[in-house]
Amino acid sequence: MDHDDSFKLDTRLTRVGRDSPAYQGAVNTPVVRTSTVLYPDVASYEASDTDDYKVLRYGLHGTPTTFALEEAVAQLEGGHAAVALPSGLAAIVAAISAFVKSGDHLLVADTAYGPTRTFCERRLRSYGVDIEYYDPLIAGAIAALIRPNTAAVFCETPGSLTFEMQDIPAIAAAAHEKNIPVLADNTWGTPYFFKSFQHGVDVSIHAGTKYIAGHSDTLVGLIVTTQRYWLTVRKTVADYGYCVSPDDCYLALRGLRTIGVRMRQQQHSALKIARWLQARPEVLRVLYPALDDDPGHALWRRDFSGAAALFGVILKPATWTSVGAMIDALKLFGIGASWGGYESLAIRYDPTRLRTATKWNPGGPVIRLHIGLEDADDLIADLERGLAKLVITG
Repeated sequence: MDHDDSFKLDTRLTRVGRDSPAYQGAVNTPVVRTSTVLYPDVASYEASDTDDYKVLRYGLHGTPTTFALEEAVAQLEGGHAAVALPSGLAAIVAAISAFVKSGDHLLVADTAYGPTRTFCERRLRSYGVDIEYYDPLIAGAIAALIRPNTAAVFCETPGSLTFEMQDIPAIAAAAHEKNIPVLADNTWGTPYFFKSFQHGVDVSIHAGTKYIAGHSDTLVGLIVTTQRYWLTVRKTVADYGYCVSPDDCYLALRGLRTIGVRMRQQQHSALKIARWLQARPEVLRVLYPALDDDPGHALWRRDFSGAAALFGVILKPATWTSVGAMIDALKLFGIGASWGGYESLAIRYDPTRLRTATKWNPGGPVIRLHIGLEDADDLIADLERGLAKLVITG
């Protein structure tokens, strides 16, 4: 299969990861399940113990189905290589663990995904790693926080739950000046809307469970790296014994083929709904970088080619119980973890307890919406039904 980068992104989506002659012309990558791989002789078996993680040698290190997904995501994002893991959190854990050891200092955005923070607090601190959370809006001033023992800078843009945009190029320039790698959770941006490596990221992390797989039916994580850090990360994944079912890799690869049409449609609906919410009397503010008046809009417009259909809504003062009643009244928005599938979701949340470097004082309770592939007008009518149950107290 031709990997000519002159093809447009949507064309490449249909082609990447399909070039193995072993597929014998099959359009979809076959599911290859195996643990043991047999060799013709002792010499071949012993020669297989190398740092080449792109050949079939033992099921733990992947099968042709795994390799196809990894190759496709790496090519789309512009990285050197990728490795698949059993979940997005596993990808975060392995990526960070590849760079830190006891006595090291790790810089983490104060707005990072909650389980990222839990791993840092519950595991890394107990191992002797010094965790420092920083203001996600710090940009190049992060240089002042870098110490001689700083091992890595961890970013997430926009921030989990509160959607602050980070100036990744400025952070990367400051980190690289001190030879520090930059890790970034790119689940919201995806390889489709944010090209991490063009903006200075060294290690890009994805919960492929979400938009890459796209159908809420599989768990998979992915780490994409530059050539410099590939073996550092890949050996860590091997050392932890992480592997992914080839069936899950197949589902993720199948979902990846349609990520463009799904995300464009969901973005279109999300913008329509977000603008409608901005005009509602119950709403203080919508947290969505794709909106013209969002504080992070200029950065989003500069660095991203599109926006995920996930955003926050700050409501006017209301009781926690009233917000729950509002969400319970929705018929089309499910209540559940994750996002990035074809279905719409709604949850209430309070990120106050997750902040230490910054303050979170929104002025009212917050809900998070994921906009799926339902008709936007139907979703608006559903939200109107829910808002009718909200009792504003101030």
